[in-house]
Amino acid sequence: MAKRKIEIMDTTLRDGEQTSGVSFSVSEKLTIAKLLLEELKVDRLEIASARVSDGELEAVKKITAWATTAQFLEKIEVLTFVDGGKSIDWLLTSGAKVQNLLTKGSLNHLTHQLKKTPKQHFADIKANIALAAKNGIKTNVYLEDWSNGMRDSKAYVFEYLDFLVTQDIERILLPDTLGVLTHTETYNYITEVREKYPNVHIDFHGHNDYDLGVANVLEAVKGGADGLHLTINGMGERAGNAPMASVIAVINDFLKEVEVNVNETALNKVSKLVETFSGFRIPVNKPVVGANVFTQTAGIHADGDNKKNLYFNDLMPERFGRKRKYALGKTSGKANIQKNLQDLGLSLNDEDLKKVTKRIIELGDKKEVVSQDDLPYIISDVLDSDTIEKRVVVENYVLGHARGMKPSTTLQLRVEGVQYEAHAQGDGQFDAFMNALRKLYKTHSKKDLPDLIDYGVRIPPGSHSDALCETIITWKRNEKEFITRGLDSDQTVSAIKATEKMLNII
Repeated sequence: MAKRKIEIMDTTLRDGEQTSGVSFSVSEKLTIAKLLLEELKVDRLEIASARVSDGELEAVKKITAWATTAQFLEKIEVLTFVDGGKSIDWLLTSGAKVQNLLTKGSLNHLTHQLKKTPKQHFADIKANIALAAKNGIKTNVYLEDWSNGMRDSKAYVFEYLDFLVTQDIERILLPDTLGVLTHTETYNYITEVREKYPNVHIDFHGHNDYDLGVANVLEAVKGGADGLHLTINGMGERAGNAPMASVIAVINDFLKEVEVNVNETALNKVSKLVETFSGFRIPVNKPVVGANVFTQTAGIHADGDNKKNLYFNDLMPERFGRKRKYALGKTSGKANIQKNLQDLGLSLNDEDLKKVTKRIIELGDKKEVVSQDDLPYIISDVLDSDTIEKRVVVENYVLGHARGMKPSTTLQLRVEGVQYEAHAQGDGQFDAFMNALRKLYKTHSKKDLPDLIDYGVRIPPGSHSDALCETIITWKRNEKEFITRGLDSDQTVSAIKATEKMLNII
């Protein structure tokens, strides 16, 4: 049995741009439109509202010019208004050929906002549709506030639909404008419309005010909707619209009797581009496209995945062009570390693995985020530290830096079990630390410290976290140079660790 095809209309560039603080440039709109149609392969795009601004007109012109060349013009749609033909004129100037006409889908909106009777409203709509057809423009019709209309004035909704099905239109667009529907209502209302008008194309446009957007879309499809309106990353007014990535995943996994054209593997790439252009940040826990959703944190999960993929579900990251990760932090176990080592092509014996795991947990206790790119540096630091006999220990230190005063350090050093203490000032915190150390060393060993001839600080290359910085210090003593490294989340502390290694080497 052939699957029922569900049209996906993306409205990121129209409804999504109504997200507070978001405004796409002309070139950004064109780039997003190309990605949505060519790579994500959505069926239709709603790209703008008519008569908004000169910039909006310029963007639509650019998109329609490209779409004409690419043979996508019929997929480009613009929101228009019942305004005596002004929107039609705007559309003709823009080059677009499909209007999504905004009309009143509830008696409440019609009475109090337009202050018209149904008969007057229908007459205006009929004139608009006829004018559009005369100018070669196809019409889809939005029933604004349709969800409240079905709750409070169902007789009006069906009176209006009875009129609309006699008109020259392509689709009827049914929005939950204020995001008020429950999944049960969505199913019942769409089913009721579907049964009364079996041959009319119905779209459902869901908002997410109660976080029910995805559930409502699911029920709309079950109720017989032919099309869905979605946005990338759930952008849109207030709490936004039903999000593209989640809806596509749900349809593909739970509605086996229907199918969509959307290319799953492009979802993450398009999501990230829209995030960059819009400045609308994706929550890290947002399904499918969030930074953390394919990251296992608990060590027991990594262990289960090692044994028989026990913590996998059907949302495999590879479907969306992504990869599963294993977080490194306070809840990491050896299995997490091993998974990351495998990715890097590294291996450690059990003893060294325990030491590295302990170090990562210590960083996690400081609320530091450790990335896979940091791992080789942690391994190097831990194993390098083990090769040096610790006869000298920097026991304690207090670093002080007050406005108008030179930085100071009070240092407590333990040398072969004997404790020493000194205080000094310097041009910076590490300089003050070194001055205190020189005092102690000169007093108790009667020798000078090696000369510090180079000092470098870096974040491990490729690291996207600020958990670690590595300080590399080059020392010179008796005409010989040697290098020590320190690793910590704090730059000064990492330098102190490198210095402690130097003290033990000499």
